[in-house]
Amino acid sequence: MAIEAARIEICNLTLDQYPQIKALMDDAYPDLGGAWPRHTIEQLIADFPEGQLGILDEGQLVGLALSLQVKYARFSNPHTYEDVVGSNNKIKSDKNGDAMYGLDVVIGKSHRGLRLGRRLYDARKELCRQYNFRAILAGGRIPLYRDHKDEMTPAEYIDRVARRDIYDPILSFQLANDFQVKRLLKKYLPEDEDSSGYATLLEWNNILFEPKDTVLEARKSTVRVGSVQWQMRTVNSVEELLSQVEYFVDTVSDYQSDFIVFPEFFNAPLMGLEEHTNQTEAIRALAEFTPLFRERMSQMAIEYNANIITGSMPLAEGEHIYNVSYLCHRSGQIDEQKKIHITPHEKNDWVIQGGDKISVFETDAGKVGILICYDVEFPELGRLMAKQGLEILFVPFWTDTKNSYLRVRHCAQARAIENECYVVLAGSVGNLPQVESLDVQYGQSAMLSPSDFAFPHDAILSEATPNTEMLLFSDLDLDKLRLLHTEGTVRNLKDRREDVYRNNAG
Repeated sequence: MAIEAARIEICNLTLDQYPQIKALMDDAYPDLGGAWPRHTIEQLIADFPEGQLGILDEGQLVGLALSLQVKYARFSNPHTYEDVVGSNNKIKSDKNGDAMYGLDVVIGKSHRGLRLGRRLYDARKELCRQYNFRAILAGGRIPLYRDHKDEMTPAEYIDRVARRDIYDPILSFQLANDFQVKRLLKKYLPEDEDSSGYATLLEWNNILFEPKDTVLEARKSTVRVGSVQWQMRTVNSVEELLSQVEYFVDTVSDYQSDFIVFPEFFNAPLMGLEEHTNQTEAIRALAEFTPLFRERMSQMAIEYNANIITGSMPLAEGEHIYNVSYLCHRSGQIDEQKKIHITPHEKNDWVIQGGDKISVFETDAGKVGILICYDVEFPELGRLMAKQGLEILFVPFWTDTKNSYLRVRHCAQARAIENECYVVLAGSVGNLPQVESLDVQYGQSAMLSPSDFAFPHDAILSEATPNTEMLLFSDLDLDKLRLLHTEGTVRNLKDRREDVYRNNAG
């Protein structure tokens, strides 16, 4: 169930957006003439429509990236800005070009700090792979050279920026996005006084490539997942625990993960901030933090460009308390999945209610579902999801003993086999002596697959060391699932006898 509308999305620019394009560029380039004229944008869109990318926030253009096609042999060697843009701002694009040339990347002031520029660069790289271009090339200004030109040469300045002794807003950003400096370009843009007319010739090489139909509609075939095996520890404030969360989000996102998964009740240490007369009071106090965690983790999903499964948290709705997990999309959309089956401890001590809806969520990296801990022990839920096209099942869990853990683990493995999907487990470890009922834990996070020749022989993609805080990563090949559905050694989904099930239903 979507409880917030999607906000951030990438689009291909259209000429109807020119007033917004002009406003963004005028604000970004007041010293370089402001925006391109309308006819230049019109030519870019006509010559290379997929290369003109925008970022929308609720329909409003807040960022853009402009590109053209060029011949690699020509523009990987010394050239000037006039070789790219001729008189009357006419773009010299080559529809037979074998490389992309990056022109402008602009993020509106209101949306800076969300790493949206990096998202545009990632979209450019994907486009480069899909078109089988050799590389992305760009002439990069060095605007802060103005502060150092009396004490060092441009080459020395570039070297100091590369070593991070000096920060340059353009070059530092390009280097952080895996671009390499090929050479120094002289008299690239003479009117650029800040750069003294110099620029860097930057290149990103396309060394891995699988062609797709379009950059924005292409389905990812390989999805990277990071699971957080979370150490329960005493905290002194909400911000301290949120800092822990962001540390893991930041770290996992550095590995270009599409999903980040946290465990069930990962923020339970907050129950130790105050004394409570009983466990029901403690869980209600914890539920007061849930809106804040939902909001902050959604912001992290946008900023770090990764979909976050928030483990689970208690949610107060009127007199009822639910155990709920959120899927925070990197677009800004938030979906929720309430735990359906409630354990005796949750029911008796925390008075938690069960939800009544199971959903499969469409994401930019496949169709996913969430079953919180005990729910994975009920095969009906996984089968309902499989009938909706489930590809990855996320299972945030919290278990106190090894036998409790093994119930979850073995049932999760069964769900992967019978529903021909991947299952990702994320659990917590350690102890919280100051929090009643959370004084002991056993956990071993894992990533499980169906059992057939295309997958590991033991159907385990990866697993954590038991009871040790760590991160777990795995690449999930979604194409293997599609092949399994039709050509597997056995075909559990295809061969099920629903006629028998209906006739023998009790």
